[in-house]
Amino acid sequence: MVGDRTKLLVDTTRRLLRRGADLHLRKMVNRAHAADLSVVFHALTPQDQKKLFSMIEDPAAKGHLLSDMDEDALFRTIEDLSPEQLVDILETMPTDDVADLLGRLPHEQTEEILKRMNKKGSAEVEDLLRYGDQTAGGIMVPDFVAVKEDATARQAIESLQKEYKDVEMPFYLYVVDEYDRLVGVSSLRQLVLVPPDTPVREFMTRDVLSVRTDMDQEEVAKIVARYDILAVPVVDENNRLVGIVTVDDVLDIIREEATEDFLKMAGVGEEYVETQSVVRSTRIRLPWLFASCMGGIVAFFVISGFESTLERVAYLAAFIPVIMGMGGNIGIQSSTIVVRGLATGRIHLADLSRVVGKELAVGMILGIVYGCLVGLVAGLALPGWQLAAAVGLGVFSAMTVAALVGSMFPLVFFRISIDPAVATGPFVTTSVDILSVFFYFEIATLFLEL
Repeated sequence: MVGDRTKLLVDTTRRLLRRGADLHLRKMVNRAHAADLSVVFHALTPQDQKKLFSMIEDPAAKGHLLSDMDEDALFRTIEDLSPEQLVDILETMPTDDVADLLGRLPHEQTEEILKRMNKKGSAEVEDLLRYGDQTAGGIMVPDFVAVKEDATARQAIESLQKEYKDVEMPFYLYVVDEYDRLVGVSSLRQLVLVPPDTPVREFMTRDVLSVRTDMDQEEVAKIVARYDILAVPVVDENNRLVGIVTVDDVLDIIREEATEDFLKMAGVGEEYVETQSVVRSTRIRLPWLFASCMGGIVAFFVISGFESTLERVAYLAAFIPVIMGMGGNIGIQSSTIVVRGLATGRIHLADLSRVVGKELAVGMILGIVYGCLVGLVAGLALPGWQLAAAVGLGVFSAMTVAALVGSMFPLVFFRISIDPAVATGPFVTTSVDILSVFFYFEIATLFLEL
């Protein structure tokens, strides 16, 4: 339903742009939700993107669009904006989004914009810019609800009504001591259920989850997802509360990290193809395809070593694609499961024997099923049970070895501090191709007594 609505909006926008119906397009754009406009924006040409952006009247909607742009689109869009117009937009955006956007601009332009922003906003943004882009400090929101531990429930509620009415995440009340160190947390539900004169320290939860400012954003996302919370507090090296990471940012992180992992596994970099130039795309893919090419060359030499076997039983060559294909598929399946498990924290190095053993068992069972199936076809199509047995065992060995290699390589790479998402794909496919062919011909040579 949502997809249909978005597709209709994209198609309508394109049609109105072609017709030059600016008045109708302007009305539609300013009635549409900012999230839908973001989808429409990415579907347009650079020229039409600029035109669409100029028609948006709400600075907050423009801010939402800017925060969702890739670097090239961002530079194209803001080059037509005056510093004053850009500041008006930025002041409607959450501080963490502003810091992320300014972090992508040249230093001189960032300084010019910060000078024009209000003092409170620019100070918060400058604080965030001190942290790494992909750390808890870099993605945190510096606006949160915090009260002293000796405050009463009534005083806490009054603070919410007066001081924190614009806070993005008011569902948690963080409790700090006289030195602003985090000592506890309370939910809004706990706050309103206790008598007004009850001190916060008496009903707060002391066992509070928190993260350090230098923690990697992916680890932060795992914590929020694991404990099913709407926000996690961020503390400095002295345990002083400096910000919070909210669940909406965590969703963005999970989406970005998952995309990066799968693009890395495919050997095409970390960015969407539409954001890469032809030269950059070629340069990124070249080394990984070279690894696959070298694997194919090694497989060629392996097959050449069994030339006499092939000359005597030419039918063996007909099953090479099946054996390599089945092995490659199950190898990629196993490696994908393990890489995603490592990325989400569901699999750890301590699980190596359990994970590898499970995938090996699955590979063996699937190898038996498909080995029997392909072996049966070989037996019906070709003379001699030995050939059918060799083909069936070839499929079995290929799938078993592939499951073993596919599950073990990511864990080994992770153990030696190499990103499994980057290295697993080329190594698994290349190794499986070579080993599958080798075992197939060894088994065939043995069974057929060649």
